[in-house]
Amino acid sequence: MKKIVVVGAGKIGSTIAEMLAATGDYQVTLVDRSAAQLIAAELPATVAALELDIEAAGTLEAALAGKFAVLSAAPFHLTTRIAEAAASAGVHYLDLTEDVVSTRRVKELARSGKSAFIPQCGLAPGFISIVANDLASRFDSLESVRMRVGALPQYPSNALNYNLTWSTDGVINEYCEPCEAIVEGELVEVPPLEEREEFSLDGVTYEAFNTSGGLGTLAETLKGKVRTLNYRTIRYPGHAAIMKALLNDLGLRHRRDVLKDIFESALPATLQDVVIVFVTVSGRKNGRLLQETYANKVYSQRVGNQVRSAIQITTASGICAVLDMLADGSLPATGFIKQEEIALDTFLANRFGRAYAQHEMVSRLAS
Repeated sequence: MKKIVVVGAGKIGSTIAEMLAATGDYQVTLVDRSAAQLIAAELPATVAALELDIEAAGTLEAALAGKFAVLSAAPFHLTTRIAEAAASAGVHYLDLTEDVVSTRRVKELARSGKSAFIPQCGLAPGFISIVANDLASRFDSLESVRMRVGALPQYPSNALNYNLTWSTDGVINEYCEPCEAIVEGELVEVPPLEEREEFSLDGVTYEAFNTSGGLGTLAETLKGKVRTLNYRTIRYPGHAAIMKALLNDLGLRHRRDVLKDIFESALPATLQDVVIVFVTVSGRKNGRLLQETYANKVYSQRVGNQVRSAIQITTASGICAVLDMLADGSLPATGFIKQEEIALDTFLANRFGRAYAQHEMVSRLAS
């Protein structure tokens, strides 16, 4: 059994810990500074719980001694701390962050590190880049790559048409930070919440708008190879306008703690959610301009003894699948590894990656 540390006992971290432990192939320790959070995670007996303040000097390094890997499901502002501890301890590092600055630091650490550093292993960034790169590889030359992802309530019932389904800090961060894109072949930054569009899927209308971090490293990979590359978050119509009023007109982008308190006090969580993945790539094959689209929906379902939300399942499955591939030698054991370097077929064939397989969606809709 490979010894794994998961940092962060929130919705995603607890799901990761349970999924890994259930295989019998991993000995999992779930770390959090809050004893109450660890208790609330309702961990199976096979997962060890460790109350630990990872920001205290040397504490996380000691916990990582002798381990195979550390998986970060902590808030984005702790990403660099965990990555630095992994480098110091010489263990493999995986995370879920969408934060661009943190990922740059992880890449720096990988240059001199003796283990693998694999950031952005979740849904977006993460699986979305694997899909986009797979579609892009089918063309002789590329024109555009458009990536859209949303984690939405199945039954919206408030003005924002939204429920909390994952990290509140993460949502606010992606709504506030600049967004990378390729426009007319040039890598640029575009503002969040802008360039709103509408589209329909399965008879439902959605809106999509710029948010930060979803491209991961794909912008760097495809620079000079594509005319247009962008990532936008999917919501129900009306969401972007209200968020712009809160962040810009009321100035809450400068008081994120206040906005977080409002969200967590007023927006209920839900397990009845749906994750939408929608990627469209156009380019030339044999001289013809063609387009290919990947569209998928993943719903909440039971994992072990608990019902887990779609965003929990997709995010946790992503990082667990990458860990599996690292453990079985399918991925390099050293250096910085991009999500788009992972083959889609290999990912979907993995026991965790199957959560994304199209046949899973079909059987879920038919049941």
